Amino acid sequence: MISSFRKIGVAIAFSPRIKAVLSEAARFKKMWNAELVLIHVGEHGDKEEQTLQSLLQETQLANTNEVKVYWQKGKPADQILATCKREGVDLLLAGALKKENLLKYYLGTIALKILRKADCSVLMLTDPSESPQRFRNIVVNAEDSPYVEDALATACFIGTKENAMWLHVVREIKMYGLTMSAAEQCSEEEYDDLRQSLVKEEVDKVEKILVRIPHEGLKINIKLVSGKSGFELSQFSQRKHADLLVIGASSRKFSLFDRVFPHDQEYIFADLPCNLLVVHPRKESDLRKEGIHD
Repeated sequence: MISSFRKIGVAIAFSPRIKAVLSEAARFKKMWNAELVLIHVGEHGDKEEQTLQSLLQETQLANTNEVKVYWQKGKPADQILATCKREGVDLLLAGALKKENLLKYYLGTIALKILRKADCSVLMLTDPSESPQRFRNIVVNAEDSPYVEDALATACFIGTKENAMWLHVVREIKMYGLTMSAAEQCSEEEYDDLRQSLVKEEVDKVEKILVRIPHEGLKINIKLVSGKSGFELSQFSQRKHADLLVIGASSRKFSLFDRVFPHDQEYIFADLPCNLLVVHPRKESDLRKEGIHD
């Protein structure tokens, strides 16, 4: 189970949003007391060096040995991911368009490739700010997955650190529609008992996980949904005016089939409701190699 990140990678480009991305990076560096690994893919010369140094001064990231800069050439997504892997990055921070158009979705974007291939956690910021604001409403997906507890622990940590107003834990009731359809011949009382039983069972599963996770003082709302989980997550996040959605990474590789019929995670990415954190703990074997396994 993870709740913090020791080393944060930051994908940077000399765009109008670079100062905002660096300002956000400084915020998360402080939150997790982490090292920063800045990664730029593209032109590199005196002009770029001077511009970046000036920006680092403005965002209070200069003159520290906890900030490293890597200048790379090649395909952006490949170079960013390769640098993250080589440097042992736990969390990759990047900007993303709030909505992807259809053409870009099928051709693929740098951000989408990163989400598909990253073997570390990824935080996509939809609207980075030069004056970062704390996360006030956080939504976390409690779907059954190998990383559900990691996602909940990370969301609780952030919520506590940020003094968030609410942490909304969303969980899908599996086979809810089918089960309730099969119970149509039951009496009204039996039908209601079955419905309440299904709800209680899913709430209990979430609460058993939360017992193991520190979250003192954090207001938690457990929301159960039925239907397509990616769609429901996105809609719920919009209704609650969430500024961060936390999900566990997929346990499988995406296939060509998923490009035509999007996986829930890619559905969310195609129409981001807010900032998105995909939690993907690095493998235990990788941590042991670096001598940082607790």
